[in-house]
Amino acid sequence: MKAPNSVLSSYGTTVFEVMSRLAIEHDAINLGQGFPDTDGPADIVEAAAAALIQGPNQYPPMLGLPALRQAVAAHAERFYGLEVDWQSEVMVTSGATEALADCHMALIEPGDEVVLIEPLYDCYLPIVRRAGAIAKTVRVEPPDWALPRAALEAAFSDRTKLLLLNNPMNPTAKVFTRAELDFIAGLLQRHDAYAVCDEVYEHIVFDRREHIPLMTLPGLRKRTIRIGSAGKTFSLTGWKVGYVTAAPELLAPIAKAHQFVTFTTAPNLQQAVAAGLGKPDRYFAGLSEEMQAKRDRFAAGLTEVGFDVLDCAGTYFITADFRPLGFEGNDVDFCRHITVDAGVTAVPVSAFYISGEVDHFVRFCFCKKDDLLDAAIERLAKAFR
Repeated sequence: MKAPNSVLSSYGTTVFEVMSRLAIEHDAINLGQGFPDTDGPADIVEAAAAALIQGPNQYPPMLGLPALRQAVAAHAERFYGLEVDWQSEVMVTSGATEALADCHMALIEPGDEVVLIEPLYDCYLPIVRRAGAIAKTVRVEPPDWALPRAALEAAFSDRTKLLLLNNPMNPTAKVFTRAELDFIAGLLQRHDAYAVCDEVYEHIVFDRREHIPLMTLPGLRKRTIRIGSAGKTFSLTGWKVGYVTAAPELLAPIAKAHQFVTFTTAPNLQQAVAAGLGKPDRYFAGLSEEMQAKRDRFAAGLTEVGFDVLDCAGTYFITADFRPLGFEGNDVDFCRHITVDAGVTAVPVSAFYISGEVDHFVRFCFCKKDDLLDAAIERLAKAFR
């Protein structure tokens, strides 16, 4: 038998699936996989249901329903002062992961170099490699996740086609500062490179921090692709509705990739997300405030148990060092241990690095009901008492 594709077949089952299966097997509280345990706003769900019944339920336009593309453009101007032409600069995708795949399929030629900042969300490297690019990685590392400017500068070359930037960043919960983004912008302009910006956690930032889209920086408007997600903004991850914003000369080839991947996205979900993006400011501020309260609640509990809890600037993930608990194994061992013996599941942070030198930190997801978070802390406290 001839071998399958060597890139994709080289990867095992995602760590999220592995830990989730283990959590089910041991009836553990699953704080590993990143999704809320309650659905998003009822009015958005009701809008989707109504649109499904009323129809039409046939192919919508390939680029997305005008209502949603207009809403994405209005959202960009409302929150970031970006003037976006909805007809030539916005496209709807079946989730942010599809958007990432479309961007790399459209922009990469075999042998191009793509700069990535570890730790990496698990789909990044397979997408980059399958597109034929050479990955050039630099690391941010705990506990402060500082941007290694010299290493990042060294990763760029005349062969660099693009930088893939996750901001706010999963799993680090890092929110890039304006100074860091200015430095990145300078490298992109010096090397005539693009930026693909995964900004799905744009509305989940804490402690009065500001999310700054790279696209808003001087000179970056025409070389940046911005990706957003209704799944994260409205706590409806199963809907898989994403959106891409880019200059027309960038969006055109990305749209050609999109037409051969999913072509389009469920029209009733598009209608509902369009309504959601028009919600008042208090909704978006409330999302951040709610998640910050959960972060504070869970971080306090982890600290009481004995973890060394790292700063969490955004997203709904928190990283903790388990060494103060006296556990002598690595992070994979620890995650298995707390799943089996404590009934709580996390994911090892080393899984987000290409190589595993960082092996004593774990990531917990805290976008869960308060009583579930409290129960997880009780189980951990009992296990390490």
